[in-house]
Amino acid sequence: MQLNHLNKLTGSFDSTAKMPVLFVGHGSPMNAIEQNEFTLGWQALGHSLPRPNAILCISAHWETKGTFVTAMEKPQTIHDFGGFPQALFDVQYPAPGSPELAMEIQRNITKTNVGSDDKWGLDHGTWSVLKIMYPGAEIPVIQMSLDYLQNPQFHYDLGKELASLRRKGILIIGSGNMVHNLRVLDWNKPDQGFDWAQEANAKFKKLITANEHQQLINYHSLGHEVELAVPSPEHYLPLLYTLGLKTENEEVSFFNDKSVMGSLSMTSVKIG
Repeated sequence: MQLNHLNKLTGSFDSTAKMPVLFVGHGSPMNAIEQNEFTLGWQALGHSLPRPNAILCISAHWETKGTFVTAMEKPQTIHDFGGFPQALFDVQYPAPGSPELAMEIQRNITKTNVGSDDKWGLDHGTWSVLKIMYPGAEIPVIQMSLDYLQNPQFHYDLGKELASLRRKGILIIGSGNMVHNLRVLDWNKPDQGFDWAQEANAKFKKLITANEHQQLINYHSLGHEVELAVPSPEHYLPLLYTLGLKTENEEVSFFNDKSVMGSLSMTSVKIG
């Protein structure tokens, strides 16, 4: 049904009003099968957003040498984790893919060559959130990978090159966590963050609100609390794609704005 919005003659999506852009703090895969304040936030978001023609997700959990997009008709549901209940491994999210959207992205991006992938599918950074937002799994979904060889500026600039998709009904989601340090998780703090985690999260929010994107790109210079918050870049980089898509004077709002287990922030961003 959603592919009715695809212009079959040109291979491009019809024009729409500008879609919002999201950065979603996805947290534990268990969110996919639990009801909590974060999943209620995702559910409300799914009801309030304009209905997408398709979804592009940049997930923390797909790192590659080079940049790739999933280009298959039926992406598999990837259970890229261990040690969780069988019920989580039983979850399937059978959303269709969109080879047409993959080609659209490859046409639009000039900064790097974007390869086609027919093996990956949808990892939990994507489906654990979309299962709650769009439980019918009827909207086409593709993923774009994170090139682990590139610096933060590259990822921010690459996000900018996706801008035209916003006026073709494409919902672009960066999925990660602003504060993500699994080495020091504290299971005795299920609803709290360490002081340094809350300080880092507050710093990120202040810079996002002030449009200080260059400081966020150069996050290594933001102090010790940010070093602790971002010990490796993969959960932070999807935020830069989201910020790269912001245009001047667009409204920014935060949701699911809470730290959990000491060193994990669920804070999420909506632009537009």
